Amino acid sequence: VQLQAFGGGLVQAGGSLRLSCAASGRTFSSYSMGWFRQAPGKEREFVAALTWSGGRTYAGDSVKGRFTISRDNPKNTVYLQMNSLKPEDTAVYYCAAQTSNRYDYLNRRDKYDYWGQGTLVTVSS
Repeated sequence: VQLQAFGGGLVQAGGSLRLSCAASGRTFSSYSMGWFRQAPGKEREFVAALTWSGGRTYAGDSVKGRFTISRDNPKNTVYLQMNSLKPEDTAVYYCAAQTSNRYDYLNRRDKYDYWGQGTLVTVSS
């Protein structure tokens, strides 16, 4: 599966942004999907993920209550709604897909098989 993330940009602190990740291929609905981010000089960090059915979601502690992940399987798209953005949310955001449907794999970077190219989010103070 090929992934393309878009929707990044410059936003003021406290604002909102929605990222989208479009997937190619007919089997999108069989992949669990996740979002990760990487700030300059830092390791890639888990943000949020959901199982192939969308029935279970998992958000990282730093974004819990502010970010929401969702998916639209007929449109082959996964979304990341980001609210109450903070300057520390500034990073390149990547979407990723894995074939497993295990909840305990959702936050594990090593379990993802496919990655998109990333989209830059910049939050100004």
